[in-house]
Amino acid sequence: MFKEFKEFISRGNVLDLAVAVIIGAAFGKIVSSLTDDIIMPIIGKILGGLDFSSYFVVLGKVPEALAGSSDYAALKKAGVPLLGYGAFITAAVNFVILAFIIFLLVRSINKLMPKPEVPAADAPEPADIALLREIRDELKKRA
Repeated sequence: MFKEFKEFISRGNVLDLAVAVIIGAAFGKIVSSLTDDIIMPIIGKILGGLDFSSYFVVLGKVPEALAGSSDYAALKKAGVPLLGYGAFITAAVNFVILAFIIFLLVRSINKLMPKPEVPAADAPEPADIALLREIRDELKKRA
């Protein structure tokens, strides 16, 4: 069983997948930072200083110490049930950016990769050539 596992792990595809997952996780953190630290503040500024992380609805009782607080992280840490639609908007923008960047990468790689050659289909034989071929074959039969 150990030998089979070693063979499985030694395959190139498994190692490639492991590397892709690690790089993907790191790339996801970069895109999250881009979204949270650059794009969303710009969008917030354009829309009048809005901070999307502060958009939430309290669904339960707030502890006395946090009464009137609009700090999403503090309320969440205190265990208050929240509907954080601002955090969801940020995550959705993050996903769209990540999907677009991956699309651009795949598109660029596809352009760089050589396209497999498709054998050209034989062009249909012109009618006069086909008729001459039939005449030749008929004359060969008679001779």
